[in-house]
Amino acid sequence: MKLAEALQERADLNRKIEELRRRLSNNILVQEGEEPSEDPTQLLAELNEAVARLETLMAAINRTNCRTKVNGLTLTEWIAKKDALLIQRTAYRDLIYAAGQSTDRARGTEIRIRAALKASELQKTADRIAKEVREVDNLLQETNWKTKLIEQ
Repeated sequence: MKLAEALQERADLNRKIEELRRRLSNNILVQEGEEPSEDPTQLLAELNEAVARLETLMAAINRTNCRTKVNGLTLTEWIAKKDALLIQRTAYRDLIYAAGQSTDRARGTEIRIRAALKASELQKTADRIAKEVREVDNLLQETNWKTKLIEQ
């Protein structure tokens, strides 16, 4: 199995577990003399099976990410880099929005508010960061499809 396939299965399992939790919650209590619409024992067994598979899959994904190197960095390091860039990009976008706000003055004698940083310069940096995020994401996606999952 390729790493990308394992990541897709992990996402599917997370959705399945969430759905099973909802279904269990909907069927755990019933009025005396009534039957639940679904067997909670069976749902609980499915939940336990899905969680066990998720645990195994997550360990294999983490093992693979720690052992696979691309351009001198492990996949774990590339993921951390991407996450940090996304945080930085959001911060820059917030700054650009704030710097672009105008404050109206009713009279010329009122205090004038101006941005301490130029929105145009912030935008250039934000664009550079966005490009870097895309490049790192593309590298990760490509590697995920080329890398065999390390199961043991």
